Amino acid sequence: MSEHELLLPAVAEENICLPLAVSAVSQYWNVNLPIAEAKEIAKKYPNMHGSILIEGIELAERHGLGSLILHSTLSELKKVIDMGVPPIVILPGLFETVQHASVISGYDEKEKSIIHYMPQPDQIGVIPEKQFDKLWEEDGRLMILLAPSDIISKIKTENKSKEKSNRLCFVSEKLNLQNRKEEAIKTLREAITIDGSNSTALCLLGGIYNEKNMQECVQYYEQSIKHNNSCYLAYRGLGNYYLKTKQYDKADSYYTKAIKINPTRFGPIYKNRGITRLEQNKKKEAKEDFESYLKHMPNAKDKESIMQAIKEL
Repeated sequence: MSEHELLLPAVAEENICLPLAVSAVSQYWNVNLPIAEAKEIAKKYPNMHGSILIEGIELAERHGLGSLILHSTLSELKKVIDMGVPPIVILPGLFETVQHASVISGYDEKEKSIIHYMPQPDQIGVIPEKQFDKLWEEDGRLMILLAPSDIISKIKTENKSKEKSNRLCFVSEKLNLQNRKEEAIKTLREAITIDGSNSTALCLLGGIYNEKNMQECVQYYEQSIKHNNSCYLAYRGLGNYYLKTKQYDKADSYYTKAIKINPTRFGPIYKNRGITRLEQNKKKEAKEDFESYLKHMPNAKDKESIMQAIKEL
């Protein structure tokens, strides 16, 4: 065990409004969050499959923990671990999951690695430091700290003044999931007023405008990329917008940029790029993309129709 590693309890039960990461960190502080309360909140999201992190954070706050939501750095991450605080970070997802929250339980200075909390006691999740930082950067190096209020007040960070802007990003996602789109837009506009360089807020606002098929999404995605050149979701969002508007060369270009940042993050992006290439009569490249889609998504619902398309190319 590394000298910079924290011991977190094994957690089994979770809920969309009590994500495993929040439950584990709360239990680390001897705060057992009631699953019954989480289940009650979850009724507001009948068709939701992933977790709603802000609901978990707010649940922890109601039961005595303080919180901070920051855009951070690797050195700050290590400092909070050495203070005895296990940080929650937002990392890219895999296959159909766009992103996920992960608890960092420690780091190994000698091995230059980051240690992820694993819920099963016999598992160890270790990732090289450089690889972790590259993945973390894709979503703006977001870090959520949950701890007793006296400990939270001792955490010194350059970005503390922008904390409200980050929190509003998570609130906007909750509002968006509740189909309160206009409130979500208003919340994100407030986040951007507080911190005009918040790439997360800019990307989320672009996402809502993209859902509404509004051209305004383009400027917000572009601003998000300006402040975080590795913002995978902004590149993918631009690809989706240009695919919908039949600007296939632009869609192809932005999908390619997203894939270059992270080739394994989101399987369906290959299908979308394949469609843009088919529309541009790039049959060989389209076939390769459809094959990549099935490689990343072996259980895809449209597997048969994609296999048929591959045969015909």
